[in-house]
Amino acid sequence: MKIITICGSYKFQKEIALKLELMGNCVLAPIDLTKPDDNYTKDDFLMLGLMHQEKIKLSDAIMVVNVNNYIGSSTKNEIEFAKSLNKEIIYYTDLEIDNNIE
Repeated sequence: MKIITICGSYKFQKEIALKLELMGNCVLAPIDLTKPDDNYTKDDFLMLGLMHQEKIKLSDAIMVVNVNNYIGSSTKNEIEFAKSLNKEIIYYTDLEIDNNIE
């Protein structure tokens, strides 16, 4: 079992988290901040970003949600942060090809 933090698009996170958990992994994910009816302050975004970094610190690996090979700037920063901590970087496109996450 690995502890894996999901990084990247919120759109596919539930599906990917379920796949990873069914493979016997513990999954951590960021809070979905894309709902238009939520009014987050700048301080809220800062605090939640720091909490996401703490999740990465706790993890054995990160799962980069790179559906259609898209990786945004925030996710690129998360990848670099994980690399600086010597965390394993797993790309979702690789998961589709090779189920070696167990």
